[in-house]
Amino acid sequence: MCGIVGLYSISDEKVLNIKLNEAMKSLHHRGPDDKGEKQFKINNNLFKLGHTRLSIIDLSQAGKQPMQTQDKRYTIIFNGEIYNYKELRTELKSLGHKFITSSDTEVLLIAWVQWQFESLKKFKGMFSFAIFDKKKNELFLARDAFGIKPLFFGIDNEETLFFGSELPALVKIVSSKTGLNYQKAYDYLTWNQYDNGSSTFYNSINQLPRGHYAAINLNDFSFKQKDIKPIRWWWPSIKERKDLKFNDAAEQLRELFLKNVRLHLRSDVPVGAALSGGLDSSAVVCAMRILEPDMPIHTFSYIAKGTELDEEEWVDIVNNHVKAIPHKIVVTADELAKDLDEMIIAQGEPFMSTSIYAQYRVFKAAKDEGIIVTLDGQGADELLAGYNGFPNHYINSLIDNHNYGSIIPFLNSWSKWPNRGIKKSLLMLGAALTPEYLTTFARKLIGQNPAPDWIKKEWLQNEGARVKFPKKPEKSFEGRGRRLVEHLREILTGDGFGLSALLRHADRNSMHWSIESRVPFLTTEMAEFLLTLPETYLLSNNGETKHIFRAAMKDIVPDSILKRKDKIGFKTPQTAWLIQNKNIINKWLLSAKELPFIDESKCDIETLINQKNFNKGAWNLINYCRWTQL
Repeated sequence: MCGIVGLYSISDEKVLNIKLNEAMKSLHHRGPDDKGEKQFKINNNLFKLGHTRLSIIDLSQAGKQPMQTQDKRYTIIFNGEIYNYKELRTELKSLGHKFITSSDTEVLLIAWVQWQFESLKKFKGMFSFAIFDKKKNELFLARDAFGIKPLFFGIDNEETLFFGSELPALVKIVSSKTGLNYQKAYDYLTWNQYDNGSSTFYNSINQLPRGHYAAINLNDFSFKQKDIKPIRWWWPSIKERKDLKFNDAAEQLRELFLKNVRLHLRSDVPVGAALSGGLDSSAVVCAMRILEPDMPIHTFSYIAKGTELDEEEWVDIVNNHVKAIPHKIVVTADELAKDLDEMIIAQGEPFMSTSIYAQYRVFKAAKDEGIIVTLDGQGADELLAGYNGFPNHYINSLIDNHNYGSIIPFLNSWSKWPNRGIKKSLLMLGAALTPEYLTTFARKLIGQNPAPDWIKKEWLQNEGARVKFPKKPEKSFEGRGRRLVEHLREILTGDGFGLSALLRHADRNSMHWSIESRVPFLTTEMAEFLLTLPETYLLSNNGETKHIFRAAMKDIVPDSILKRKDKIGFKTPQTAWLIQNKNIINKWLLSAKELPFIDESKCDIETLINQKNFNKGAWNLINYCRWTQL
């Protein structure tokens, strides 16, 4: 796990060296064990690659980056892990390739030489990398299927192409003013949408979309954004397979999951796990014990002591079941206030809630215990129709299939689970039935407002921002009768909001403490399997989420965890924390006068929290205002 940065520029060498050094200093936490750089000259322009290394596989200097092929034609800088590197190395050796290290970086590089873009589909892992072909003066950028690892890029002042692992590093080195993206600000503040699509909170910096690569010819590069054209390399099928009965599919899922966890345990440094007490992280921890009976398992759990969000009971069940070494993290409002600025800077962009701080502290605890790699249950909800099951999309599938008689029985069963109820069932039905042209009316009916009074609507519109209700994603013909898995695919790999934000939070929080966070649910093989199953295998007719996974984990995960109907995760007593810190928060909000689209006279923390339909949005406004001040 590492930090990468690249610069191709017509600037003078001294200026470029300063920029590269600044970026690598900013990325030190991503790779505190080593650093390296390479320079190339292309048509009188300079191309520089920098790398900071967190040693996980092959701790020797042989794994140093930038790494080159033996003929010096190809050079790579790589952030991530290729878990099936041993199997790929065996295959590549059979094709005549020789290796001089035991690192996964060299395997990735040689795989690229052998298969080029087709190699991306062979990798089981998380990655963002840049490969430079010196013979053709071509640069290749690529990012893993789910966007687990970040990769940002942009053009500075029409004279420098830059790319790298984190926004703070890139913001520091651009010479032109990096203006704020007001559309992104509005979408985040009003609709809690962010990390969806390629845009960022900065106008001049984009992210390479997940599951995409870009090939850039540096010989005739014009330093225009149009010269960078990302191409999708992975888009899984959602066509239903009908050859697997439920029990057979559950058995296959069990084997696939255990195989994933086994691969994700490959490491030359100590491994632990983040444990919330929910099904997903519990399954990861229990699988670790099944696969490694004698391995000391350190678990790290946020405990919301004294609140209804406390999951210590469930955490204890899992820890006792696997005989883990537990580490419990309790957080206070004062600690949040003390650490918030540092965490906002680490995240690089605004984020959804104070629960991200709980995660931040979990990774800090892992660092304090000498754990370098942690496994996490992230991605399971999006693969297995977790959360509330996305019932409106399932209803759309029933409608597509003219199965109208099943809608009411399904909603009736769904409503009986915790935190749902008849009212939410009716809302889900309304969401499924409401056509796009009536969506605006429906949103207004339930009290939503696209222009709250603390936002200066006219100012944003003059800047070209769309100040309206968000559009519904368009339905595809391919998804007909498969609307649930179509939606899951969108949030897994498309522009759908959700998973990409969660992965960003985990990457920045873990790497801030030089921890590698691994997510064994998120492999292309597992996604391709689950997205082709009958939808009732994921969301049962009686409203049970992750239906097939619960069956697959029988005798691995304690029954009490498998039968849990509520879901909490790393949730925090956010409102109480904000009220306790209201004095300092109001000072931040008063500074909103520096943001021309916000009316600071309407920004008082207690007023905002008590405002109808704005409890959650209060944090977004606080976070955004403070982010712009740091």
